[in-house]
Amino acid sequence: MKARDVMTPDVVTVAPNTPVMGVARLLAERHISAVPVTDADRKVLGIVSEGDLMRQVAGREEEAPGFFRSLFADPARMAEQYVKSHGRTAADIMTTNLVTVTEDTPVGEIAELLEKSNIRRVVVVREGRLVGIVSRADLLRALVSPPTTAPADTSDEGIYRAVVAEMKKQPWASTFYTTVVVKDGVVEFYGYCGSDEYRRALRVLAEGIAGVKGVEDHLVVGPLYVYS
Repeated sequence: MKARDVMTPDVVTVAPNTPVMGVARLLAERHISAVPVTDADRKVLGIVSEGDLMRQVAGREEEAPGFFRSLFADPARMAEQYVKSHGRTAADIMTTNLVTVTEDTPVGEIAELLEKSNIRRVVVVREGRLVGIVSRADLLRALVSPPTTAPADTSDEGIYRAVVAEMKKQPWASTFYTTVVVKDGVVEFYGYCGSDEYRRALRVLAEGIAGVKGVEDHLVVGPLYVYS
C-alpha cells in the first residue's frame, strides 16, 4: 500500500498572504488541524498547524527576556520567534521545513517518518506541487480497512506456502531450523529457536495469515549451534 492509496487528495489550502485570523477560522470551521500554504501553481511553500497558531497566543503573552538571558540569546532565533508570535499572515507563521513524500512512498515508510520526526502528517507532492496529505488518522483508517486483494488460498497447502513465504521475508526467521506443518487450518511449528521472542514472533506471523485457525508451538529453545 502506498501514499496514493491512503492520502486525502482534496486538500484545503491557503495563500501566503492569508491573514492569521482567517487561517484560524478555516481550521475551526473545517475541523482540521493544519492547512498547507501554496502559491498559484499549488507549489507547497509551508504548512500552518494548530501548533503554529498556539505559538502566536503563547508568544504574545511571554515576558521580555531578562538582561542576562538576552546576553546569551541568539538574535536571529529571537527575531524568528518574534515573527512567529506576531506575524499577521500565513507566510509569517508557517512551518517551512516540511517532510514530504511522493505518491509512490510505501505507507510503512510514511509511518516511520511520522514517528522519527514526531509529526502528525506529511505532504504528498508531485514535482513539488501538492497532491495530497497523509496524516496519522489516514494511516489508522488504512490499518482497519478490509483488504481489497484477491481472496487468499486458505487450504492447508495454501496456508503452508503463505507462512513459509512470510518467514523467508523476515530476517529474524529461519526455515532451516523451523519446520512448518499445517493440519485443518492449524499451524504447527517444530524445531529449534534461540529465544522465546522468536517463538512469539512466529505465532504473530502465523496468526496474520488468512485462514489460520490456530497456532501450536512445539519449538525447543536453546543455542542454535548446539543443534548444528
